[in-house]
Amino acid sequence: MTFQDADAERDDLAGLTALQLRDALAAGQESAVAVTRHFLAVTARRNPELGAFISLDPEAALRRAEELDARFADAGPTGALHGMPLAFKDLVDVAGMRTTFGSRVAAEAPPAPEDDPLAYAVHSAGALSTGKTTVPEFGLPCHSENLISAPARNPLDATRTAGGSTGGGAAAVASGMLPFAPGNDGGGSVRIPAAACGLVGLKPGRGTVPTDQQEDSVRNLSVSGPLARNAGDAALLYDAMLGGPGGEGRSLARALDARPERLRIGYSTASPFSPDLEITLARPAVDALTAAAAALGRDGHEVVEADVDYAPGYHADFRTVWTAALTRVPLPEEAEGLLGPLASHFLELARGYSEPFLTESVERLTAWAADSRRQLAAHDVVLTPMLAFAPPAIGTFTALPPAEDYELQCRFTPYTSMINVMGLPAISIPVLRDAEGLSWSVQAIGRPGTEGQLLALAARMERLLA
Repeated sequence: MTFQDADAERDDLAGLTALQLRDALAAGQESAVAVTRHFLAVTARRNPELGAFISLDPEAALRRAEELDARFADAGPTGALHGMPLAFKDLVDVAGMRTTFGSRVAAEAPPAPEDDPLAYAVHSAGALSTGKTTVPEFGLPCHSENLISAPARNPLDATRTAGGSTGGGAAAVASGMLPFAPGNDGGGSVRIPAAACGLVGLKPGRGTVPTDQQEDSVRNLSVSGPLARNAGDAALLYDAMLGGPGGEGRSLARALDARPERLRIGYSTASPFSPDLEITLARPAVDALTAAAAALGRDGHEVVEADVDYAPGYHADFRTVWTAALTRVPLPEEAEGLLGPLASHFLELARGYSEPFLTESVERLTAWAADSRRQLAAHDVVLTPMLAFAPPAIGTFTALPPAEDYELQCRFTPYTSMINVMGLPAISIPVLRDAEGLSWSVQAIGRPGTEGQLLALAARMERLLA
């Protein structure tokens, strides 16, 4: 189903931040219907090129917008995100929409009967969903290509990947199809596409978002976080993801203007994938880290090189824990013949793990995480590059044999999965554009419970680097 009313697209709405748009809706200066029609029109124009959405439901979105406008007329805004369009990635249930997981296994699944808890919390804050965004199969890779839909392409260069697994969401936000997007991040799935597309992407600490799994274990890798064009917009969506009745009482988005207190900031290019994998950084990745560290030093923070020495064994143990998660997916009997090459490879690996082997990997990774957290705790914030090299062309990963595909993904994203294992918060912050117009970001890693501090640091860097 598509939306064809090109006249609904409005330049004045395209120029607003998500915060400005939310304020216009809350004040009654814009209607939810007009705003939704605008974003659907942009989607109709841009999605065929970029493949950001795996499915769209304009009629349901407009019905929801009409309901919100009617409720506004009676009682004012329905919540902190009143009338704001967004879309969940196609790993998250949204009532009335099919969840395919980007896989032929679930391509014909019936529509979900109810919202996932995260979707329920965000919709309860007044937001509405226009569709489901493109993901790789089961969200496993760091790109967003699958066998049932068009790949998610990078709005900065449509020949390149938008990253993954929230690549469709990132492509939609960066191209103006959405004001912001919720994602989830099990090994970098928010931060990687944010960096690839020039967005801010926040990965909260393990268990911080109430609707996430709360188990404190290295096997519990996935958390929910926002992607947005700036830190204030990310904070607005994150407030709603934290929940509460309509989001009231949460005001991170309004607390970012204050200058952060003086921080001890470390920077490092050390990766736990070394020496098992050769990690080579492109020049702009180093330039972005250097520029961010210099800007924060000029701003009065103590900026020093972090002395980090990761214990060996991370590459093998993370691969074991990461692939083992696929055995917990309820796959039908005929699934093996429908899976793509990478998922099939992962499933074959996972089924070969004995329980003692998996237990030992989890124990070693748990010890690794504790030691790494201890080292990073010498600093308030640690900066690393985000991506080792520019987002590859569409098809680069999938053209390789599965084992080589996975290793290239690790070399592309050598600093992201370690944060999920440690359970710490981190944020991807755009720093510079290169001669080709591609964006290069840094990752800022915080201590437990410092998501607000990281958002404030991102907002400060936006001003420092403007």
